[in-house]
Amino acid sequence: MGSRTAVIAGIGLSDFPKTPHLDSIGHHGLAIRRALDDSGIAKQDIDGLMCVGTYGLDDAATMAEILGIDHRYIDGTDTGGAVFEYYVQHAAAAIEHGECDTVLITYGSDFLSRMGRTLGTQLFGNSGDGRQRGALQFDMPYGSPLVSNYALSAMRHMHEFGTTSEALAQIAVDIRQNASLNPDAMYQTPITVDDVLASRMISDPLHLLDCCIITDGGGAVLMTTEERAKDLRQAPVYVLGAAAAQTHWSMSQMPSLTTTAAAITGPLAFAKAGVSPADVDTLQLYDSFTITVLLLLEDLGFCKKGEGGDLIKSGLLTTTGDLPTNTDGGGLSSCHPGRRGIFLLIEAVRQLRGHAGAAQVPDCKIAVASGSGGNLSCMGTVVLGKEGS
Repeated sequence: MGSRTAVIAGIGLSDFPKTPHLDSIGHHGLAIRRALDDSGIAKQDIDGLMCVGTYGLDDAATMAEILGIDHRYIDGTDTGGAVFEYYVQHAAAAIEHGECDTVLITYGSDFLSRMGRTLGTQLFGNSGDGRQRGALQFDMPYGSPLVSNYALSAMRHMHEFGTTSEALAQIAVDIRQNASLNPDAMYQTPITVDDVLASRMISDPLHLLDCCIITDGGGAVLMTTEERAKDLRQAPVYVLGAAAAQTHWSMSQMPSLTTTAAAITGPLAFAKAGVSPADVDTLQLYDSFTITVLLLLEDLGFCKKGEGGDLIKSGLLTTTGDLPTNTDGGGLSSCHPGRRGIFLLIEAVRQLRGHAGAAQVPDCKIAVASGSGGNLSCMGTVVLGKEGS
């Protein structure tokens, strides 16, 4: 370790699941204020900014102006829900190479409340006038909305490996159990496998309870140097390894419906961190749908390809299970305001600090946050540690 080793020094969440009094920028502001309070960092000390706009109103340059941040480093990369894991990779490199000293990563969305207003023009590439722009225009005429893309992957996994709807349902059951420990989660009442299978079919084989919820919400992460963190309020959380990769953007171009770019990012991030999947104490995985979790478990190396259905058993992913996953209740039950990757990082930090309350994983030293963006397209994986390498 060196004095410029990159660490996470502050985190903040805005209010969720539904906050009609806040717009997307309001969620940014509330989360940022809480992250500053959490860390003890002064806003004027921030010289790096990374964020992505939800509706074209809160892009990085616009937010720099709104927040009054005089940055030396700015990044508005957009790879969908995984972008915040990409940002950690970028911020760590920028800090370690002296491009900046303190980076703010931020996100805000009033996705749920805006359902009663009007959705913006940039959501999923739609023009806002009913027309689909970009490469997705060639998929949409064939009846391929977002959920159906994931259903294609789930159906193919079932065909190739014999995976069952019951196995996917168990993922939703375990993550809901974790949500029952989070007083802020949208849904906290425990469910059963039968409940999932009895919920209405959305896109075969995915039922309603196989799909993520829609909420408002925002988050902020502050990264700085290990040396700077010594003077701050929280023990630093170390970025041990980070990797990002993309295999496609449109689902029609996905090389394999059952393998994602996490098969690339997982081994790379673990190698950088000097750990293996067996060393991980908690997983925070993107759970846009239950199939997303299953694919990430396989691609990150927690089991062999095709064995995810057999790996999932009752209680495995709960806070008391052998592989505590999405301990805040995840996107399936707690909070999913459009791009969920920042919430994976925040929950991983909470676990490593020992601040996760009733959902705390005992003796948590290594946490992994792995985000998925687009249509299982862009994957970012970050290995975080309570101690440096």
